[in-house]
Amino acid sequence: MNSLSEYFHTDWEAMTTNDWIGTILTVVIFLLMVVAYFQVFRPKNRERLEARKYIPFEEDNEFSGDKDGGK
Repeated sequence: MNSLSEYFHTDWEAMTTNDWIGTILTVVIFLLMVVAYFQVFRPKNRERLEARKYIPFEEDNEFSGDKDGGK
């Protein structure tokens, strides 16, 4: 078990500013992804998300220059 704890050991005092920025960004992005997955896969939010699933396609048709809406 000692080798496993040595493998995961981190020398916190030796970390540079870039190391800290990378560590903090990684943790924040991980937490945001967990929140996003929780929101998306929650059955309670299904109807709200289903109502908005074609929004990206509607915006593409608006700016594509097609006057008939891409039909």
